[in-house]
Amino acid sequence: MERRKTRRVRRAAGAAVALALLFAGAATVASARGDGDGAGAGDSRVPGASSADAGFARDMAVHHQQAVEMSFIVRDRTDDEDVRRLAYDIANTQANQRGMLLGWLDLWELPKVAPGGEQPMAWMAETGGHEHGGTDTGGAEHGGHGSGGSEAGSGADGVLMAGMASRSELARLNRLDGERAEVFFLQLMTDHHKGGVAMAEACASLCSVPAEQRLARGMVEGQQSELGLMRDMLAEREAEPRP
Repeated sequence: MERRKTRRVRRAAGAAVALALLFAGAATVASARGDGDGAGAGDSRVPGASSADAGFARDMAVHHQQAVEMSFIVRDRTDDEDVRRLAYDIANTQANQRGMLLGWLDLWELPKVAPGGEQPMAWMAETGGHEHGGTDTGGAEHGGHGSGGSEAGSGADGVLMAGMASRSELARLNRLDGERAEVFFLQLMTDHHKGGVAMAEACASLCSVPAEQRLARGMVEGQQSELGLMRDMLAEREAEPRP
């Protein structure tokens, strides 16, 4: 039973990493070449600073950074190899994807800080015209976190976007050990992935750059797979996701 569980974790986590690296290579090349889809910095169809494309890149970079942070925390709080492996794979996958998102902003010559004090996730309210970006993007408060993480946020207790953990929750994770840390991490990461999936689904619909849309769809697939895995891991610890 234990071996079967370990193999399942390895297969799911390994597939997520492989998928992320595949999208990373394809999307990075597409962006560098322009790919005829507005991904190149010199292309007239480069997204605007207030586009869904730029907003998603900024917001998801922040969202991913916290997932990386939580993953490294739990690796130091437990000896369980399955949880540690999952945490490593999440950190590796999301750090790679975050680098791509920030690289696109550089390629597009757009700031990592949203213009005009716009709020996180406001770009998700857009229902059309996303190619020229008529809506808000990620907030200026969190723009600096594009390279620095999720601390010192503007929301309640540092919560910037859906699914993100608060400062007090991160502090609690840092205090827990063993199975209690495992359960809390899996619960926090479940919430985090649900928020991330919603953002990625919005980009798949609203973003105008095909390479970014493909990455978003890959995020949805990979994180939904990990949601199922984490649900099983919680059940094995006689726990369940938070309501």
